Amino acid sequence: MKIKGSTNIVGLIGHPVEHSFSPPMHNAAFKKLAMDYAYVAFDVDPDNLKSAIIGAKSLNIKGFNVTIPHKIEVLEFLDEIDEVANLIGAVNTIDFKNLKGYNTDGIGAVKAIEEITSIKNKNIVIAGAGGASRAISFYMAKFGAEAISILNRNVDNAEKLAGDVLESGLIGNVKSDSILDIDDYLDSADILIDTTPVGMHPNINDNPIASGENMHEDLVVFDAVYNPNETVLIKEAIKANAKPVYGIKMLLYQGAESFKIWTGRDAPVEVMEKALKQTLNLK
Repeated sequence: MKIKGSTNIVGLIGHPVEHSFSPPMHNAAFKKLAMDYAYVAFDVDPDNLKSAIIGAKSLNIKGFNVTIPHKIEVLEFLDEIDEVANLIGAVNTIDFKNLKGYNTDGIGAVKAIEEITSIKNKNIVIAGAGGASRAISFYMAKFGAEAISILNRNVDNAEKLAGDVLESGLIGNVKSDSILDIDDYLDSADILIDTTPVGMHPNINDNPIASGENMHEDLVVFDAVYNPNETVLIKEAIKANAKPVYGIKMLLYQGAESFKIWTGRDAPVEVMEKALKQTLNLK
């Protein structure tokens, strides 16, 4: 890839960003489609967020992905916010054409899961009540889930999120409970989604949030953690002959969605997946 005077810049803002897998994924896509774009990661201190957005606009940067800790704070510096991003209350993609914020995390999870099964009319259990859970919960509701149970260590947070999802009017059946009671929910669940950091590198030997003994073969088990690829929860799902969905797929599809927002073109998903797997040293 040659950087020229005409090259369009997109990138990632967060703090820290040096371990991001997004630059190789997006730059492989631009190379494949012979597009004059480059994707760069920018480490932005929270105190400098406003000036980073103003500066990016002045520099004619085309788009940003937004990661921790800026996903919520960045809202106040945007001119427009997509409807679902507004419900979620967090943005992970900015299009500078109209300074509009989107949240592609949820659609990334939808597309990852829908490789295996439809979300429509399914009973879904979601572990965790943080930002990723919030994005995914609203999208599961939007895509026609029958029922959602949000389980968290801090039950108050689960209750609040469940209330917000119910209030959206997208779904009529949302419960909350303690994650310690997860086993009571698995028999009747169609899909289990883990948005907690349990098992994330370097804590790869954490106790999983659920054991394979309590999973049934038709259960779809999705872990949003993508490093390592095979988390402790995914290992339990494989033991149980359940259907695993890997976190790398969510990263892939949220990236593909951002790519389309910025460029108006469909992303070359296979090329992006190959670049991600190489970065993660996967076959």
